[in-house]
Amino acid sequence: MKDHAHSEQHFHSSEMVTDIVIGMSDGLTVPFALAAGLSGVHDIHTSTIITAGFAEIVAGSIAMGLGGYLAGRTEMDHYDAEQKREEWEVDNLPEKEKEEVRVIFEGMGLSPETQIQIVDEMSKDKAKWVDFMMRYELGLEKPDPKRARNSAMNIGISYIVGGLVPLSAYFFNSAPLDGLKWSALITVVCLFIFGFFKAKVTGQNPWQGAIRVMLIGSVAAAAAFFIARLFNH
Repeated sequence: MKDHAHSEQHFHSSEMVTDIVIGMSDGLTVPFALAAGLSGVHDIHTSTIITAGFAEIVAGSIAMGLGGYLAGRTEMDHYDAEQKREEWEVDNLPEKEKEEVRVIFEGMGLSPETQIQIVDEMSKDKAKWVDFMMRYELGLEKPDPKRARNSAMNIGISYIVGGLVPLSAYFFNSAPLDGLKWSALITVVCLFIFGFFKAKVTGQNPWQGAIRVMLIGSVAAAAAFFIARLFNH
């Protein structure tokens, strides 16, 4: 009987890819909806839409980047706090911590003799002991110290890139409605492509993901446009 090689394909989304997805998703959608809404206002100049679009992109990229930074800092602060608590417990409640380690290895199916032997060896190195408890008791991995800064930059830049896509059509059209038509065409295509690859790398159905992202952006822009028209009348 032949053994057939089996290769498992799993996508482990990197932190950078996650940040880009977050920034690009909002970058493509929010400025698109804003420009569409302004285009629905009578007697508005294209330059006004461009100015408002740039202002939104700058403000949005800062807000999104700051959100990414705070999320990264919160993750790091949480890990540090839990690590200090584990260090205190190892110093002050060593027998209790040893029992917790033994129970973990018991759950892995190791024999009682092996459990005790590993616990005794591990307890000789405080740093490794604490690291083991962080990983296997609390399920925490040490975050990258640069994570907060990198996340802020990745999300902010992705938002700017995404936001310039719907706004770019207005650079070459003096009439707002003409700009909106081209902006809608360009953005819908980009939303479809972005949604396709976003779903593909996260293991979802790429066609469903593409249609979902495209519809969300289109509905938001259409709602903004018609609401602006309604109130303008």
